[in-house]
Amino acid sequence: MRHQWLGYGGAAVLLLAVSIIASLSIGSAGISFTDVWGILLHQLPWLRDQPVSWSEGEIAIVTQVRLSRVLLAVLVGACLALAGSGFQGVLRNPLADPYTLGVASGSSVGAAALILFGYQAAVGIWTIPIVAFITGITTLLVVFWLARSSEGLQLETLILSGVIIQAFLGAFVSFMVSLSNSVVNQILFWLMGSLAMKSWANVYMLIPFLIIGVIVLIAYAQHLNVFLLGEGQAAHLGIRVERTKLVVLACSTLLTAAAVSVAGVIGFVGLVVPHVIRLIVGPDYRLLIPLSAFGGGIFVLWADTLARMALSPKEIPLGVVTALIGAPFFAYLLHRRKRLEGGG
Repeated sequence: MRHQWLGYGGAAVLLLAVSIIASLSIGSAGISFTDVWGILLHQLPWLRDQPVSWSEGEIAIVTQVRLSRVLLAVLVGACLALAGSGFQGVLRNPLADPYTLGVASGSSVGAAALILFGYQAAVGIWTIPIVAFITGITTLLVVFWLARSSEGLQLETLILSGVIIQAFLGAFVSFMVSLSNSVVNQILFWLMGSLAMKSWANVYMLIPFLIIGVIVLIAYAQHLNVFLLGEGQAAHLGIRVERTKLVVLACSTLLTAAAVSVAGVIGFVGLVVPHVIRLIVGPDYRLLIPLSAFGGGIFVLWADTLARMALSPKEIPLGVVTALIGAPFFAYLLHRRKRLEGGG
């Protein structure tokens, strides 16, 4: 286990570092690689007093726009992939993802309502994230309430409740889009997901959620390993099944709501990344959970880099890019799995 940690963990850190360096060096502003890293190094305390040859605009682009966006992409991807691993562990289904219980639709309702009625800036840049987060969590509570029975949270009932709520709220969002005229593009842009026009404030907002999510999910990693044997066997081995399901699902939903409230709806990250990591390292959640965080950060970072550079200066919505990459790739994985199960 220790050698696996060192091997896979070292590879993940190296790949993430290379991805961050590459993404920071790429942009539509025409700033060279040397200048980008010269500006970043100049932010070190012992170099700030040195004379510079860059304009204030170039420094702002690198430090305030590009660097914050790169870090935000890593955080959003890590949150969504962590949430995906949590959902797949509890539901024991590799097809589960952070949107299974309707959290994204719940967050979308709050964001769309704010934009429709013109209150998207009532308390500054925090308006949409705060309301989207609240409506996402409220959706989870409603799903739990619908699925709760005398026997606890049954997986089939939980998934069915999530599908029902997601369909209802999705229809409600579509209804609000049909009512809007001048702001319809704003609503649709948020629903397609984007990291454009974000700031360091959004980065700082996600950091505590990611830290808490990593700690909680890793603490329950061994419980999720036992879940692979079935809930009955897990209970016989001393696992508090209902508590584990509740804590892991709540934590995964918090991660999803936080990511969605900042970046909008970005699909396939929590579906594809944990699935790919599982194919590489196996089903051990002690490895799967932390490596999913790294994989999600890398995936979203490259997807966002492609989104801002493919049609530069025009930007493609991030959710569109993740879907264009994730859907065919996941279809390939399903085809591969079906072929293996069929014996070739």
